Amino acid sequence: MKPKTDMKNILVVAAHPDDEILGEGGTIRRLADEGATVRAVIMAEGLTSRAERRDKSDFSELKNLQADALSSAKIVGYQSIDFCGLPDNRMDSLDLLDIIKKVSHFVETYQPDTVFTHHHGDLNVDHRCTCEAVLTACRPVGEYCVKRILAFETPSSTEWNYTYPEPFRPNVFFDISNTLEAKIEAMEQYRSERARAPHPRSPESLRALAYYRGSNIGCKAAEAFMLLREVV
Repeated sequence: MKPKTDMKNILVVAAHPDDEILGEGGTIRRLADEGATVRAVIMAEGLTSRAERRDKSDFSELKNLQADALSSAKIVGYQSIDFCGLPDNRMDSLDLLDIIKKVSHFVETYQPDTVFTHHHGDLNVDHRCTCEAVLTACRPVGEYCVKRILAFETPSSTEWNYTYPEPFRPNVFFDISNTLEAKIEAMEQYRSERARAPHPRSPESLRALAYYRGSNIGCKAAEAFMLLREVV
């Protein structure tokens, strides 16, 4: 089946394992069902910021987290996931150029026409670093491939930055009425990241957000995005 949009080769660049589901899991399932090729790149490890010091983390837990990510990916239709292994919630301690080069490598490798990434105003510092790296790596120079960059909202980050001067203002919506439950099932694969109500990552809260975004455009459920750039 051909995609209903011109989004045929899609790359999601997310900061942590589970962000690739929280922000656009329903949209990815829909696009995959319509015939698009979808891949994800996860920049940071996840989990290690929860220890008092990174070197005190149980790194065996990261293998479980990556296994959960791969299980989740099958449910929403990701063809592949690449893990970059940057330090969790410490990406601002790295040279931005090094992060950009990692993103550039995957953009050059996969040649996406559409990139989904974080909103630059998220509370989480890794989300902000990821967005900046994506915008730089995908700058329209020479024979560039990326025609569209969309920022997604990440429950438990986007809505928590109360003072940021440029809040998330969605202007692109995907109807996920038929794929919302795939997103919920995918998120439930994350044993260390899933949560219970009233947490924003709980199934109830994810459904509530999808129903609210759906009400914005007159459908049952939707995911919302900010268009950062589009070349027509």
